[in-house]
Amino acid sequence: MIRSMTGFGSGRAAAAGEEVAIEIRSVNHKFCDVKVRLPRELSALEGDIVRAVKARLARGGIEIAARRTGAAATMAPRVDAALAESYARAYAEVQARLGLPGQVTLADVVAADGVIRLDDREVDLAALRAATERATAQALEALVSMRAREGDALRRDLEARLETVGRLVSRVETLAPLAVEHHRARLADRVAELTGGIPLDPGRLAQEVALLAERTDVAEEVTRLQSHLDQARRLLGSGEPAGRKLDFLVQEMNREANTIGSKSQHAEISVVVVELKAEIERMREQVQNVE
Repeated sequence: MIRSMTGFGSGRAAAAGEEVAIEIRSVNHKFCDVKVRLPRELSALEGDIVRAVKARLARGGIEIAARRTGAAATMAPRVDAALAESYARAYAEVQARLGLPGQVTLADVVAADGVIRLDDREVDLAALRAATERATAQALEALVSMRAREGDALRRDLEARLETVGRLVSRVETLAPLAVEHHRARLADRVAELTGGIPLDPGRLAQEVALLAERTDVAEEVTRLQSHLDQARRLLGSGEPAGRKLDFLVQEMNREANTIGSKSQHAEISVVVVELKAEIERMREQVQNVE
């Protein structure tokens, strides 16, 4: 089964109070290009995430976004006790020196600048790693499933186009001998017209026809095209990533079609070649999506 290179998957997991959410998006790319966006506290896990992705995906532009969620991702208040004591002593000293009434309260101290601040909660890296691994696995599973579903649609489309190309190649194979015979008859008529009915040397005519047949022989190109079609069908039925090989085969098919078009001097073959090249181009566009 072939797979598409486009898809999306998400996952969420928790471990020992740490919760992580992962989102993975993939688009077409010649290679497996992984880009990861992580918060500072998860930066140490980037290598683990990239390795997990490359173990499952062969090609694609992969974008990964991860974040801590839940209570562990919130801020925690921190008290600077030494600073609070300093403020309390300073307030008491001012009060005594100026003879002011009243007492210094807790509200006075905690309202002072810097006594209480909000910091990130401490990170449990082991728990984060466990949660990240599970969330990444979930997201990858969802992504691979989507790529497989899209790949199945691509496979059906490509199989239909391979059948169309196969019929066109068979048509060229049928027309090729007829084109030589058509040229022989046309050449005989033309020579008879120019010579005013003087008998034509059959040997000379046969020689000219043989030279044309050699120049316009497309048997080799047809055989190679049929071989490429067989290889493409086998790749579509395999379980391995086939995008690069299919891309190469489609390029080779297009080259053989161009050669047939340049050799042919028969109008009907030229029409078939135009259809053939158009269908191969449609295949090429689809193959760009295959992993």
